Amino acid sequence: MLTRRHFLLNASACILAPTAILAENESTHLNVAEFDRKRILAAADKYLNEPPMTVTAKRATRSTGDEHDYFSEGDYWWPDPDNPTGPYIRKDGFSNPDNFNDHRDALIRLSLIVPALVAAWNLTKNDAYAKQAVAHLRAWFITPATRMNPNLEHAQAIQGVSAGRGIGVIDTLQLVEVVRAASFLTISDLLGAEDKAALKKWFADYLTWLTESKNGMLERDEKNNHGTCWTLQAAEFARFTKNDAIITFCRHQFREKLIRQMNFDGAFPLELARAKPYSYSLFNLDVMATTCEVLSTPFEKLWDYQLADGRGMRSAIAFMYPYIESKAKWPYKADVEYFRDLPVRSPSLIFAARALQRPEYLTLWKRLNPDPTVPEIIRNYPIRQPALWTIPVPV
Repeated sequence: MLTRRHFLLNASACILAPTAILAENESTHLNVAEFDRKRILAAADKYLNEPPMTVTAKRATRSTGDEHDYFSEGDYWWPDPDNPTGPYIRKDGFSNPDNFNDHRDALIRLSLIVPALVAAWNLTKNDAYAKQAVAHLRAWFITPATRMNPNLEHAQAIQGVSAGRGIGVIDTLQLVEVVRAASFLTISDLLGAEDKAALKKWFADYLTWLTESKNGMLERDEKNNHGTCWTLQAAEFARFTKNDAIITFCRHQFREKLIRQMNFDGAFPLELARAKPYSYSLFNLDVMATTCEVLSTPFEKLWDYQLADGRGMRSAIAFMYPYIESKAKWPYKADVEYFRDLPVRSPSLIFAARALQRPEYLTLWKRLNPDPTVPEIIRNYPIRQPALWTIPVPV
């Protein structure tokens, strides 16, 4: 007999997500879930007995917030050797290992666990995977004793300079794939009606903070990867909470702000100017490509959008493709850290392969490493389960 849950899962496949309706040709079609089956199940099995761990598990003593407030410290800020007790100074590209990273690590852990578990559940229909994912979602966003407050007022603080900054909003980029995964759970019976409402309320509250707070608006107006990350977060959280006004705003932001980050050849000059130009160029491209996936519709395919001078996603992916295929061709300076650990399996390649009908992008995507182990690479690789992005998402 067909259970109510399996009926809803099957019915959801008929409710096509915007990206699922976009034209593909046969040469770029791939059942990503089956292609990735072994790695999905291996990850999910590893996480099946991992207990939830939220921001309340570790108190940030240097934070001005309470135990439910997320706290992190700016990566590239260090004690001043000429003034050891004074304000920190910046060393771009060099991460300070003595920073407080426990909350960020916990958030990244969540972003690895929940999508893997939900991807495995979609593949196998084994409820054990979904129940474990639900336990993590409840702990982070619903249970009063352990939930995180829906704001990032205390993110990427700098000792002696700031208690929290707008660019700290980039830290919750890790929640984008968590929300994508949670969307599949909301059509099941494993997440009760009250929990579904509470989960959506958390993200609606966070979206309000993201769009109306000083720190949120500062991040929105950044002209580099930070502005891109704000747009992807706002777009995906708005999709989840059905906030059409924010989705419309994000489409405007993509057309009028994000695309203008590019040079005419598709390069991102502000990323190339950094101490890690290769990493930042890949990161910004991946986030921008995922934003395209979230915001595109059958009537407005942002992959095809171009400014009058030709700048658009086609030129951006075409610029980076040769350097993903062969890093030895990279004509700019090498990153000061982790250059040897890149590239990894960039989601921009599979999204562009499908949207632009470019099978060579898919071929390259298949041969790249899908599971980096270096923490800094994992952190800047926020779309790790493309199986959740290449099938219809419940609406």
